[in-house]
Amino acid sequence: MATPPDASITDARIRETIHALLDARREGATICPSDAARALRPEGDWRALMDDVRRVAGAETEEGRLEVRQQGQRVDLGAVRGPIRLARPD
Repeated sequence: MATPPDASITDARIRETIHALLDARREGATICPSDAARALRPEGDWRALMDDVRRVAGAETEEGRLEVRQQGQRVDLGAVRGPIRLARPD
């Protein structure tokens, strides 16, 4: 059974979670978008949050606050396929 939408999981909360996870890691470390989704919904259907996490990450990338990487290289979120990582800009 799918987890119902959670009104407390706003874009601001997603953004805060992404940055908190990065803050908790060593300098230069990355996170998977699923790390944020799992932190936001540890007991529920975190996969249902993935589109929102990627959308917020894309907005943060456009603002210069995040980078999207694949195999260590910066990539365009709109054009990339496959697993990605989120990082602070160099």
